[in-house]
Order: sequence, then C-alpha cells, then structure tokens
Amino acid sequence: MAVNTYKDDEQQQEVMKTQTLLRLYRYLLSYKKTIGAVLGIMAVCIGISLINPLMIERAIDVYIAGHDLPGLTRLAVLAVFLNLVYIAGVKLRMHLMADIANRSILTIREELYVHIQTLGFDFFDSRPTGKILARIISDINSLKDVMADSVTTLLPDFLTITGVLIIMFLKNWKLAMSAILTLPLLITGMYFVQTWGHKRWQVFRKKNSNLTAFIHEDLSGIRIIQSFGAENETEDAMDGLLTEYKDAFMHAVRIADGFGPLADLSWALGGFFLYFIGIRLMGIGNVEVGTFIAFSSYLGMFWQPIRNLANFYNKLVTNISGAERVFDIMDTEPEIKDREQVGILPQVKGEVIFENVCFAYGDEPDREVLHDVSFHIAPGETIALVGPTGAGKTTIVNLISRFYDVTGGRILVDGYELPDVSIQSLRMQMGIMTQENFLFSGTVMDNIRFGRPDANEEEVIAAAKAVHAHDFIMKMEKGYETELKERGAGLSIGQRQLLAFARTMVSKPRILVLDEATSSIDTHTERIVQQGIETLLQDRTSFVIAHRLSTIKKADRIFVIDDGCIQEEGTHEELLQHRGAYYQLYQAQFRNLA
Repeated sequence: MAVNTYKDDEQQQEVMKTQTLLRLYRYLLSYKKTIGAVLGIMAVCIGISLINPLMIERAIDVYIAGHDLPGLTRLAVLAVFLNLVYIAGVKLRMHLMADIANRSILTIREELYVHIQTLGFDFFDSRPTGKILARIISDINSLKDVMADSVTTLLPDFLTITGVLIIMFLKNWKLAMSAILTLPLLITGMYFVQTWGHKRWQVFRKKNSNLTAFIHEDLSGIRIIQSFGAENETEDAMDGLLTEYKDAFMHAVRIADGFGPLADLSWALGGFFLYFIGIRLMGIGNVEVGTFIAFSSYLGMFWQPIRNLANFYNKLVTNISGAERVFDIMDTEPEIKDREQVGILPQVKGEVIFENVCFAYGDEPDREVLHDVSFHIAPGETIALVGPTGAGKTTIVNLISRFYDVTGGRILVDGYELPDVSIQSLRMQMGIMTQENFLFSGTVMDNIRFGRPDANEEEVIAAAKAVHAHDFIMKMEKGYETELKERGAGLSIGQRQLLAFARTMVSKPRILVLDEATSSIDTHTERIVQQGIETLLQDRTSFVIAHRLSTIKKADRIFVIDDGCIQEEGTHEELLQHRGAYYQLYQAQFRNLA
C-alpha cells in the first residue's frame, strides 16, 4: 500500500476554483433569512454612502453659495442622522455575518469529521494522522474570512461600484472616464495573482500539512525519541520542514503583498487623471466646485471598494486552496460502505464461513495477501490462527469485521453474506481486541462503558470483575471515577490491557477477535487475565491470534496460516502428532513454555 509520509507533499485532484467557491457558498444558503436581513441592511448603508457626496455637493453649490444657513442646518442634521444609521448598520451586518460564517465553518468541520469516520483503514494507513488534522483544523479555519467577506465585502462593494459609476456618468461622463482609466492595470494584476498565486498557496498548504504531520508524530513518539537520545535528529528534521514552510510562505506571499501597492497605484493614478483632465483639459471654470468635490468623493468611493474587492480576491486565491483540500477529503469515497437498501444483521449465533476467499490491496491488485481460503466455523468455536508475520492472519479477522472487502469468494455470518447487511449491525455484534488498545481521556467507568454506552454501573463492574480488572481499579484514587490521562499514561501495559478486556466484555459480542491481545502482558499478569479471557471466549465464536501457548492449546481448532493459505488445521494434539508446520513452530517458539 502506497504511504504518504510527512516528507512527501500530498497529491490532490485539480478542480475549477469557481466550482469550489460555489460549493462553499452552499453552506451560507442554509441561513437565507439572516443573509436576507444582511442584504437589506447593506442596501440601506450603500444608499446612504451614495447620498453623502450629493449632500456635500448640495451644501456647497446651493446652501453655502446661496448663504442659506437654515437649509444647511437641516441638511447637516439629516446627514448626521443618516450616518449614525450607516454606522449602526455596518456594525450589525458584520456581527450577523461573523455569526453565519462561524456556524458554516462548524458545519463544514462536523461534516468532514463525520465523513472521515466512514473511511476505511486504507485511508488512515496511507497518510499520517497529522495531515488529516491539518485539513480538519487549519484548512477549515482559513475559510472563515472568505465566507464572511463574500457577503459583507463582495456584494456591497460591487453594488457600490455600480452605483458610483452610474452617478458619475450621469453627472459628467468625461470626468467619470478619467477616473477609471487605470482600471485595466488593476484587472491585469488580478489575472497574474490568480495565475501565479494560487499554485504557490497550494504548495504552502501542503508544507503546512507536512509540518503538522511531523509534530503529531514527534509528540506521539516522544518517549522513544528521549529513550534513544534522538532529540538532535528530530530537531534537524523540524528545521528542514520549517525551512520548507517558510520558503513556501514567502514564495506565495510575495505575490499577495505586491497586490496592495498595485491597487493603491491605480487609485492614485485615477485621482491624477481626474484632476488633470478636469483642470487642464476641461477647464476649472466649466465644473462647479461642489461637483468637483463630489467627484473627488466618488473617486474614493469607487476605488476603495475596488481595493476591497482586489484584497478579497487576493484572500480568495490565498485560501481557496484550503477549501480544495477539505472537499478533496469529502469527495473521497469510502472503500467499504453499505449498499442501497442493505439489510440489518439480526442477533447472530456466530457461524462464520469462508468460501474460496481471495484478497489483495487496492494499490497492489496483482499481489494476493489471501488466496482461496475456505473454512466453516460453528457457533461458539474458538479458532487460533498461527503463522509467521505477514502470513495473512490479521487480514482474515479484518475481513470478518469487514474492514476490507474480499476481492474473490465470499464470507457469510449465520448465512448472511457480509455486503448484504449493514456494517454497523455487523460490528455491533463483534468485539475486537488488539495488542495496542487505545484508552480515551475520561474516567475508568467511561472507558469501559465505551464498549456499550447504555451499560449501567453494575454491568461495568461485573465486566471488570470477569476479566480481573476490578481489584486494581479499586486501588486507584477514585476507583471507577478516576480520570485517566491521555492514552492511559500512568497505567502499566497490563492494566491498560485489562481495561480493554473489560470494555470488550461489557459490549457482549457474539463474535470475538483477539489479535495478539496478550502479547504485551507479562507472564504474571497473563495468569491473572487468562481466566478472564476464558470467560470472554465462553459461548462466543472466537478468533485468537496469539503466540502464547496457553490460549492456543485450549482452542477448538488451530489454523496454521502461511503464504496466504491455511497450511494445516486441527487441535493442538493433532497438529503435534502430524509433525508438520505447527510442530516446527511449536518446537521453535513454545517448547520452553510447555
């Protein structure tokens, strides 16, 4: 299986930016009423901003020129009132849009998280956890300003520009043309930002993802790093990633930083042309003072929104790569998913049948991990799977749990072919134990109850007693209400394993998988937990992958797996008498333990 590490940039499918943007805006449409109110407020604010220069023009050319103090006073009172309304409207619309943007971001993050949980092991096996975190956190966070500014900047500034142009051309088309002569210069700059900047920001996002992946991996393995004194090596790796991150950022930001001065230059040149044409070519006497001042105001009202739009476009180019990375994950189809109108698996007895099962990973379809595997397990049987590393033991139990789908043959549970029943109804009836059992932050009670959230306190305690975890739990500071540290830090490996046994026990699985579940437990602890394991195995169909003799010897049948096939099958005594592969394995690994 191809694996992407923190050293490798992620690959993603190229999509049109307009398609990504429209998809992003669909989240805003969930708040149509609020956006409608915002648009109404913006319409009032835009109207007031367009009226202001006209009031200035009237004040100068009519009231001041005509020495009409009462008229000027009335106009001033009206102007103050309107601009107070304008200020309140701007504050309100910014508050409403910030609320909508935050809610939309939460929705996107929740949808992404829920979708990621539907993806199969192949997705998680092929990339570091840190790179997934980067998409859930930093990539989504980058979308907040884009979503808010799309309504508070894009629409009002576009409408303001349109209104200003109409008024300017109606009042004096020559002055209007002089004011917008430099607009092509800005449009050309926007084109180059779009062409060059977007690719550079995509690279930056990938470098940020690499850095996040390294930090997550480094902190997760801090005990190993400190144990081997490898701090200098990890610091060197961190320096290299930080250099790539910095270089990618500087490479991208050069385009973005150069765009603001270009907009300012266009604005300044527009002002120069306005005054040059107005004064030198048209003649100052041909334009009234109030009209000229109004045009100066409109010039600012014209170029300021254009500058805002240019900055928004720049921000859009900067952050749209984050949206592309988020939607890239959302568009990743789960390898394992329910068919349409799939059935519900009823409570099972535990019969498991493999019929000529073959399996190969998707990126290596010609290399079969299992080929032509067939067996029939009766309800309540305990099957031990033994064999060398990489023989296919874990693959068999992963196929039963439907973490992967077979590439040939079929698997049946109580006569139901796995793809014909829902994944949830299957896994709810399975208990899976591995050698690396994860404990969550929370109390001991919460961690055990994770196996069945509706379990009451008595059932949790009974499960803990069954696997001999109760005694050490009661010696803890607050017993079952003791708060566990992250990943169960502070507990011994054996204690973490016992809690995991209790968590599996409380779920009351009909089919049990123990994948090297006792490999991390010392011999003394294993003696304590072995009775608990026997309780777990009782009246359940169980598949046990183990190198410990005690569990294997008591299995109803032992399958010797090698090269993706079942090489031998029988009880412990039968296989020893056969003197085949199991006998050789026993001699090599178990003789001293007998």
